[in-house]
Amino acid sequence: MSSPSREQWGSRSGFLFAAIGSAIGLGNIWRFPAVAYENGGGAFLLPYLVALLTAGIPLLVLEYSIGHKFRKSPPAAFRKLARPAEVLGWWQVAICFVIAAYYAVIIAWAVRYIGYSFGEQWGKDANAFFFGDFLQAAEKPGPMSSYVDGVLWPLIAVWVIVLVILALGIRNGIEKANKFFIPLLVLFFVVLVARALTLDGAGKGLDGLFRPDWSALGDGSVWVAAYGQIFFSLSIGFGIMITYASYLRKRSDLTGSAMVAGFANSAFEILAGIGVFATLGFMASAQGVGVNEVASSGIGLAFVAFPTVISQMPMGTLFGVLFFASLVIAGLTSLISIVQVVIAAVQDRTGMRRVPAALGVGGAIALVSILVFPTDSGIYLLDAADHFINQYGIALAALVVLVVVGWLLRRLPALQKHANDTSAMPLGRWWLVCLGIVTPLVLGWMMVDSLRAEFAENYEGYSTRFLLWAGWGVAAAALLVSVLLSLVPWRSADSGPAPEASADTDSDAREEVRN
Repeated sequence: MSSPSREQWGSRSGFLFAAIGSAIGLGNIWRFPAVAYENGGGAFLLPYLVALLTAGIPLLVLEYSIGHKFRKSPPAAFRKLARPAEVLGWWQVAICFVIAAYYAVIIAWAVRYIGYSFGEQWGKDANAFFFGDFLQAAEKPGPMSSYVDGVLWPLIAVWVIVLVILALGIRNGIEKANKFFIPLLVLFFVVLVARALTLDGAGKGLDGLFRPDWSALGDGSVWVAAYGQIFFSLSIGFGIMITYASYLRKRSDLTGSAMVAGFANSAFEILAGIGVFATLGFMASAQGVGVNEVASSGIGLAFVAFPTVISQMPMGTLFGVLFFASLVIAGLTSLISIVQVVIAAVQDRTGMRRVPAALGVGGAIALVSILVFPTDSGIYLLDAADHFINQYGIALAALVVLVVVGWLLRRLPALQKHANDTSAMPLGRWWLVCLGIVTPLVLGWMMVDSLRAEFAENYEGYSTRFLLWAGWGVAAAALLVSVLLSLVPWRSADSGPAPEASADTDSDAREEVRN
């Protein structure tokens, strides 16, 4: 079977919108503000910026370079580096499969909460409504015993939208969707932040977020938290940027694109922090408590704290619609990129065309998502899988990639040369130092620190039996599947040199001038 010609982005701006859309996800809205608040407030911005420049952007350039040089999905691209390294690519694909299955469910929750914002249907106890009335969650983790229609139907709708966009392809689907979604997301959030800043007590919240605690800079855990936030917020470590960069034209500014995507993501995180803590300041003032007593993150912030605030504030319905619509849009752009990694890997491996690959592969992920997560035990499965696949999937896989590519294969200089040959801003020795020394050491310390906490007490107090299959088991299964997939022989045609872009050099040059 002959492989179809590789798709390409219609323009550099299309790639940037897609890369930014992938990076801006739910974590930007509900994770960054809490991490900053807990790690020195305004002082946290210094280690955050250092982490962006020494780990975030260098890692983006590395993934762009691998994807652009070999024009392949992660498994095929790593195979070009060295045959045994193929397993790293399949590991990233397996991680994306797991994340996509549960990530879609959170988007489905946000879809329902857009409707719930009209009339503030969560009532006086947002916590009881979310876990009881809406999720119908069991008292503790256990076997699935019932489906929750209120989650099931919006989840199906989310998957239909995602699969249609993916089936339309890189240029007509993903690129056009992100060019629509990202400006809309920014517009919604600017309006939301403007409204939050007019609330009584907004200044109290912003003071809690941005007042610098300079003594925190002497705490190593604060610096680790900064690197962790950058790492998890930029969509690096699980193959997305390798995949997206593989669709770039031959003449593409890799380092410039990485700078734009990295700083755009960080700018949105800071904007989100302003909106979130201005709102929490209002909540603290209304209840007569300190900001520290209402500050939260993750699901609790989005689906418990914010509905509580919405019920107390003027024009709460509009605020709620904007907030949950922003969650939906940010989630969709990230979910599309995650599923695309799996689709691209299957296309490269089998030679399948876009539509059957998108519907077949995406449909398989959707089926798992629909069968497992809209149930009475779905929230527990989601929580455990998310924690372990992030800590012992994404972070660990990225550490192994840096060790293999930088230390064992010694391919960083060659990838640096490739980036420099195509970029207006050349990479210096700092790039090699960051990826060869700084980032592996930080990721290694994050791993040790995480494991120490893991073995000190069970995550969220869950039973060891539950964590062994829903947490550790999921992370281990992703690695096992990747090893098995890497053992399957490829067609001999796939062992040749990486293909060049289908457009000729003059066409690429004209496109760069236009964009």
